[in-house]
Amino acid sequence: MEMNYPILLLAALVPLVVGFVWYNPKVFGTIWMNENKFSEADMKGANMAKVFILTYLCSFFISFIVQFLVIHQMHVFSSVMNEPGVNDPSSPIGMWLADFMTKYGHNFRTFKHGALHGFLSGLFLVLPIIAINGLFERKSGKYIMIHGFYWVVCLMLMGGIICQLA
Repeated sequence: MEMNYPILLLAALVPLVVGFVWYNPKVFGTIWMNENKFSEADMKGANMAKVFILTYLCSFFISFIVQFLVIHQMHVFSSVMNEPGVNDPSSPIGMWLADFMTKYGHNFRTFKHGALHGFLSGLFLVLPIIAINGLFERKSGKYIMIHGFYWVVCLMLMGGIICQLA
């Protein structure tokens, strides 16, 4: 199974697009600013090109890992990747992999299934990490929920896109 880099690059746009909406003042942006004690003046002066480029790069790294969380077939390849002949389609392991992918390569490859795994990853991995950081930084529950559920939504969408299209 090969990496589908165009789909990973597409999925990496999700945090930027969702963030544009999520952190809009009419959605959670004003609450987020209040929880951080940011003023409008604090928000000016940043190098936004740098912020967006680095955000996209980090989001690509996230999309790279999300594919392993949402595509079950990736685990088969990771289980046999060091077997002799794995890259030779005429070897016994190569033929077994081809047969496996013919029979099972499209199982659980839907947007809905990827979104489910993205949701679970966000809820049980990312949200607790953000909560732990927030607790030690003495951040409010609102702060933790705004950031935590932003990532739950992002991972759901990224997981759905990757599982369906990659």
